[in-house]
Amino acid sequence: MRAENRRLFVENANTAKGEFTTYEFVVNKRSPKINDKERVKIKPREKEYLNWDDKLTLEFNGKAPAVKSIHIEKDESCPTIYLCGNSTVVDQNNEPWASWGQMIPRWFNGNVAISNHAESGLTAGSFIAQNRLAKIMSTLKEGDYVVCEFGHNDEKEKGPGSGAWYHYTRNLKIFIDNVRSKGATIIFCTPTQRRNFNDDKKTIKDTHGDFPAAMKTVAEREKVPVIDLHDMTREFFQALGYEDSKRALVHYPANTFPGQEKELEDNTHFNPYGAYEVAKMVVMGMKKNGLPIVREIREDFMDFDPNFPDAWDKFEWIPASRVDILKPDGN
Repeated sequence: MRAENRRLFVENANTAKGEFTTYEFVVNKRSPKINDKERVKIKPREKEYLNWDDKLTLEFNGKAPAVKSIHIEKDESCPTIYLCGNSTVVDQNNEPWASWGQMIPRWFNGNVAISNHAESGLTAGSFIAQNRLAKIMSTLKEGDYVVCEFGHNDEKEKGPGSGAWYHYTRNLKIFIDNVRSKGATIIFCTPTQRRNFNDDKKTIKDTHGDFPAAMKTVAEREKVPVIDLHDMTREFFQALGYEDSKRALVHYPANTFPGQEKELEDNTHFNPYGAYEVAKMVVMGMKKNGLPIVREIREDFMDFDPNFPDAWDKFEWIPASRVDILKPDGN
C-alpha cells in the first residue's frame, strides 16, 4: 500500500482467504500555501505531484489486491519527521525513479508522520529560497524532527562564496537555528554516493569533495546528530559489486518501460530497490544516534548492514501506473 507520491506504507501483505490484517499509519497531506501572503515556490513539474494537491491518494498494488475497509481520522498531534533534500530524498512521482524519503514511512508505526519536502535539483540555499523551510516552520512543533541531506547540487554552484565551506555551511546553520527555535530536533545526512567506480571496478571514487566533511564539521560544532550516508552507500555499492550495483539505480535496457527507446543509465538516482536499502540505512543511523523517535520503528525492522545488502533479485515491487523516462533534475 502506497500513498500520495508512491510513499511506501505497507509491504507485501499476504492474507489467506477469509483472513484479515489491520494496518495503521499516518499520511502527511499538504498544499503549497503557507499563509495568506506566502506560498512554496513549487516547480512546474511539481504541479502534477500528488503531494501538493491537498487530497489524500491511496494506491493498492499486488497480484490480487483486496481491501475490506478504510477508516480515516485526522491527526494533528503526532510527532512528524520532516525531510529536506534533493532528488535522492524526494518522493519521486513516477517509475522507475525512487528515493529513500518515500521508502522510510514503511518502517514507522501509526504514531509518526513523515512529511517529505525534498525536491529534485535543490541545494540547501534554493530549498530555503523557495520557502520550503518556511513551509516546514509553519507547522513544526516541539518533539518533531527535521532531516537534511544536501550536497549533490550544492557542489555544482559557482560564484563568490560557493563551495563547501561558506554558503553550504552557512545554510546548514540556518536550518539548525530555525529548527531548534521550535524545540525540534535536527539531523544531518551526508550525501549519498554516486555509482562511480575506480579503474579497479571494486572501489567507489568519491565525487563530493569537501561537502561531507563540511557537514560533519558543522554538526560537531553544533552538536547535530549525523547519519553518514556518504560512507554507507559507498559500502553498499562496493558490496553489490560493479555490475550488480546497477540493480540499485535506474539502469534498464531499452523498451523496459513504455516509450523508452534508449537504455537508461543513471548512476545517481535510485530505483525502488536501491531507495529501499538506503531508507534502511537512515533508520540504522537514527538507531545508532540513540534518537527517541526510534521507539516508533515497526517491530519487523531488522538491523541493517550496507556491507551485507538484501538480495536485489528477492526484492518485490509492483510498479505504479505512472511512468516517466525523463531524468529528474540534478545529478
